[in-house]
Amino acid sequence: MSARRDDAAYDVCVVGAGPAGLAAAVSAAEHGARVVCLDANEQPGGQFWRHRPEDAQPNEDGALHHDWKTYLDLRARFDSAVADGTLTYYPGRHVWMAQREHNAFILRSTASVRNGTDGSGPQTVHAARLVICAGGYDRQLPVPGWDLPGVMAAGGVQAFIKANGLPPGKRFVVAGTGPFLLPVAANIAAAGGTVAAVCESTNFTGWLPHLGAALRVPSKGVEGADYLAAFLRHRIPFRLRTVVAEILGTDRVEAVRTVKVDARARPVPGSERLLQNVDIVGLGWGFTPQLELPLSLGADTRLDADGSLIGVTDELLRSSVPGLYLAGEVSGVGGAALAVVEGLIAGRTAAGETAGAAPGRGPDGAVPSDMQALLRKAAAYRTFARAMHLAHPVPAGWQDLLRPDTLVCRCEEVTAGDISAAKEHLCATDARTLKSMTRTGMGWCQGKVCGFAASCLSGSGTASVESLRSVSKRPVGIPVALSELLTLEDPSVPEIPATS
Repeated sequence: MSARRDDAAYDVCVVGAGPAGLAAAVSAAEHGARVVCLDANEQPGGQFWRHRPEDAQPNEDGALHHDWKTYLDLRARFDSAVADGTLTYYPGRHVWMAQREHNAFILRSTASVRNGTDGSGPQTVHAARLVICAGGYDRQLPVPGWDLPGVMAAGGVQAFIKANGLPPGKRFVVAGTGPFLLPVAANIAAAGGTVAAVCESTNFTGWLPHLGAALRVPSKGVEGADYLAAFLRHRIPFRLRTVVAEILGTDRVEAVRTVKVDARARPVPGSERLLQNVDIVGLGWGFTPQLELPLSLGADTRLDADGSLIGVTDELLRSSVPGLYLAGEVSGVGGAALAVVEGLIAGRTAAGETAGAAPGRGPDGAVPSDMQALLRKAAAYRTFARAMHLAHPVPAGWQDLLRPDTLVCRCEEVTAGDISAAKEHLCATDARTLKSMTRTGMGWCQGKVCGFAASCLSGSGTASVESLRSVSKRPVGIPVALSELLTLEDPSVPEIPATS
């Protein structure tokens, strides 16, 4: 059966063109596979290497990016594979459904309305192997006043600066936990904004049991030294064991009230401080992997060290679903360097399995030395990521700062008081039941913003695997127009020719 134009068949399909997706697409193409890459953005790079439009002047110089040389190398190889026909690239395509049928994968995608894409590219793609590199998004925790205009995710602040070359405001407070707060503040200062404070809920003593893991990745120490220099140069106040207790303002953010917390994340009496003339607050509590597609295919999941739900994989990034690979944040949040290495491993393994080779092995059955090096590097980065999560946990006392009128689900305007009442009187002790009783997570974001918090609030204070799965599991990955459903082609899978 020949493939129609909108039913193209490939050896390997890669979803996403961020650090993991770029690496996976390049690796699979360079190891002999016919590859297609579907990406929601208009140009490769993902969130980490998001940059100004490539036809803008002056050209991007990478000043706001780490590992820009890695991106340029991957991008050159990516473009080369596109030019020689081994890689097909469709930007501006949101994959909203993934199915597995007859040992092949069916991917449905739609053009990005937000970015004004003209709709070029297939609606349906078939592939023998699928590598999902969907990345993640900022995990958010509610705080009084976080629904005011001017409150953004920390990643949103950074994405705005990278895409536009200027900050979204003048005077910022960046708050939450984890190393990601550092590049956000540094980017703000480099782009001309003022950082009134960076509020880190933990202190650095959490790293003491994990110094060995940190020493295995010396590049992270160099990166940290760069941020320290930026903080000193721009005189950015850095406050440990400090959280945002309330965001103040009438029609938009005007001030922030912070408070010190003790080792158990309880507010320290008398430690409150008011930061005035603030117009942007960037909040970030780590990242949540984007698991809609893996869950729709039945992939196994587990809780990671940071309490987030992640896809389960082996060292070659194979999931529990035959032919499905998960690389980058979907297999555990660990940063761009880890994502690149995992993408290289997953793409290479997917290409090899498509051609009938043993996973991760050469023609002689041995694991090539360069593959062994990748596996060692991935293990070191993964160990570092676990140490990072343990050293920067979500503070246990965050729920104590909520008031009954604090919005938790901003889309549906569900308050903390509404959730408490549903839990006490309607037995809403998980996110799915809470959704039915209060509409939490039923708005435009479908629980991406409030899902983690709702899972914690409805349970015993921490989010369970079952509750988090219910937040992300849905048959349609993103909101789509009815026309997408009305114009679906016959889902039968075309024959995928064997790789020569």
